[in-house]
Amino acid sequence: MARAPLLQLSDIALTFGGDPVFSGLDLVVQPSDRVALVGRNGSGKSTLMKVMAGLVLPDRGERAIPPGVAVGYMEQEPEMAGFETLGEFAASGLDPAESYKVEMAAEGLKFDPDRPVATASGGERRRAALAKLLAEAPELMLLDEPTNHLDIHAIHWLEQQLKSTRTAYVIISHDRAFLRNLTRATLWIDRGGVRRQETGFDGFEEWRDKIWEEEDIARHKLDRKIKAEARWAVEGISARRKRNQGRVRALAALREDRASMIRRQGTAEMALEAGSTSGKRVIEAKEISKSFGDRTILDPFSIRIQRGDRVAFVGPNGAGKTTLLKMLTGEIAPDDGTIQLGTNLEIAVFDQARAQLDPDMTLWESLTGTPEMRVSGNADQVMVRGTPRHVVGYLKDFLFSEAQARAPVRALSGGEKARLLLARIMARQSNLLVLDEPTNDLDIETLDLLQDLLGEYDGTVLLVSHDRDFLDRTATMTVAMEGDGRAMIYPGGWSDYQNQRPKEETAPAASGKPAAPRKDAPPAQKTTPKLSFTESHRLKALPDEIARLEAEIAKLTELLADPALFDAAPMKFRKATEALAERQAALSAAEEEWLALEERAEG
Repeated sequence: MARAPLLQLSDIALTFGGDPVFSGLDLVVQPSDRVALVGRNGSGKSTLMKVMAGLVLPDRGERAIPPGVAVGYMEQEPEMAGFETLGEFAASGLDPAESYKVEMAAEGLKFDPDRPVATASGGERRRAALAKLLAEAPELMLLDEPTNHLDIHAIHWLEQQLKSTRTAYVIISHDRAFLRNLTRATLWIDRGGVRRQETGFDGFEEWRDKIWEEEDIARHKLDRKIKAEARWAVEGISARRKRNQGRVRALAALREDRASMIRRQGTAEMALEAGSTSGKRVIEAKEISKSFGDRTILDPFSIRIQRGDRVAFVGPNGAGKTTLLKMLTGEIAPDDGTIQLGTNLEIAVFDQARAQLDPDMTLWESLTGTPEMRVSGNADQVMVRGTPRHVVGYLKDFLFSEAQARAPVRALSGGEKARLLLARIMARQSNLLVLDEPTNDLDIETLDLLQDLLGEYDGTVLLVSHDRDFLDRTATMTVAMEGDGRAMIYPGGWSDYQNQRPKEETAPAASGKPAAPRKDAPPAQKTTPKLSFTESHRLKALPDEIARLEAEIAKLTELLADPALFDAAPMKFRKATEALAERQAALSAAEEEWLALEERAEG
């Protein structure tokens, strides 16, 4: 018997101001769904997710959820008024006996539960909101860009949690690897409608391109038919006016059909142009180090970066990736060692904090107010790689409308702010690009274009990103910063780095700390292995969990022992049988986990 859907939207229509965001939209989310929600920036992904969460009411249509089903939504800007600490917010609504789940999530997502809300950054708040959702474990989780503000190690931890959960979820993300690893179905928002395919994100682009190809063929056929009918209307209508009025009306209907075809949003017309050629040696650092107080950011480290290199910097948040970037470009001096910059460098910087954008300026002012883009005596034009362009025309290259040109920067989405910053950077010639988290919030099509531009760029690129797929497609060299002052150089991108790591190192762990000993460290002494906070708490909680499972198994076994149950209540019999199998499997896993942790604790 088919299970009832967790969520159903029927005939949803929603309009903000002018054109409708959605019209006649239908979708269903089933139990155990693992769904990617994809679409262009501005297509309405976040709005649709808020409709699914019940936070935005549509103009028309119905939202249906079965009784007892909980839907959880990870807020982009969580409201924490009334809470002293991040942990207090994350644990709100939980039974006190389950508060350990917040501690586990905090360790994996790497935020301090004791951090006061008043001093927490936006990223820390988002991580606390994600921890709250994971701890509550509703029947359906709605995750809007959950990997933003997470480093690669935390993303790996989150992937493992979502792989193991039985909760259904819908994910919006620009991270291809994250979506490929987790999803089994795809919802695609395209021009106000939603299509669904029962394959994960890995098959999305092939499916999308096939649909677009079919649309192009249909549009071409319709254009030819309209052209032929229009020729008949001019040449033959006078002789057969009465009996062919139906054909005239059919021509008008064809033209209406053609006019109603919603044009696909194009890709941004971004372009990168390298300036004069830099010297062959772009940057050479010898034995540089850096500390802040007692904290070592970088032990003696050397690197030579040559013209044309694409160097990626990876590691946990706080490991010092941005600090190293600033040292290599001369913005910060190292404590020890030397850095020599090459000749004829023209540097363009994309900063992850978007600090170069003034939120109170309009988009127009953000471009015309930039010194290197200003055209003397003409406030309507900007200088783009040596050629004057009208500011609105240049903004349209980056998919901004004329109406947005006079809007404040603060009104833009994250993806739009990233595109505006790229517009400023790409207006000037450069031969050294410094890109600190450029992939955050960009849609997949824009990421593809940026990747292609970097591939064709004649200059050198220094790149910080947590997007593993983007790193694999772009980087020729990876500098891995492990968070303890070490920085190791590997040829290739993220996957190459993972394959080349010393065998004694493990895959990225929640702590982000490397397992390999330092080459200059003394021989390791045999010590009793210590459990992490999460493991220690888990070891204490497992006996109660095992006892609970044993009690539930005993009750179900007693219920199924009734020989009349199958005939009298076949549905109840089937559900009890399924529940018994689930609890027996859970008991076996819990016992194995307890034994493994107990052995480690005893050494």
